[in-house]
Amino acid sequence: MDLARDGAAHFSAAFTVAEAEALRRFFASHDRSARLRRGSGLARLIAPADGVAARLIPGARPVFARFFDKTGDANWSLSWHQDRTIALAGRGDAPGFTAWTVKQGIDHAVPPFEIIERMLALRVHLDDTGEDQAPLLVAPGSHRLGAIPEPAIPALVERCGTRPCLAAAGDVWAYAAPILHASAAMRAPGRRRILQLAYSAEDLPRGLEWLGI
Repeated sequence: MDLARDGAAHFSAAFTVAEAEALRRFFASHDRSARLRRGSGLARLIAPADGVAARLIPGARPVFARFFDKTGDANWSLSWHQDRTIALAGRGDAPGFTAWTVKQGIDHAVPPFEIIERMLALRVHLDDTGEDQAPLLVAPGSHRLGAIPEPAIPALVERCGTRPCLAAAGDVWAYAAPILHASAAMRAPGRRRILQLAYSAEDLPRGLEWLGI
């Protein structure tokens, strides 16, 4: 797939075996669904992802990170949606930033959608992810449709089609942040650990700051 046309692109073996193992060790003590705080020590382990992001968005820097660990006894599914919220270093008062929430002690808000449209998401695979390991599903081209109301999502997914993002450990999938995506539960025993990184090249309005890594 092509990032500009489809909203997603696959980078095989972006992380070496040793680099992927270092990330697995780092996350061994984390919750199965964790938001990473600035100063966690993650920044020194993600140089390959930074390189991928810089090729796709000049000046891009990591602005927040999440870790997911899906197993047989923590085997959730995710319905079709667009990502709309961003993680921030603190709460502020800026036009267009709404729906403030606190998740795992971190401030989040819904920004003007044009900020989302200029963001990039990278998913670093720490395990092989085949058809039975709940690969992320994307609707190619949906990233070009703007902010999509929830009732319109099913018809747009049907129109765009669905693509599973299969991967080997160490692979990276890059996505345009607004792409419609979903995930089923795993259909076979196993483990699916993902580090999801958000990148942006822009500064936020005065008084607001990206959470960072």
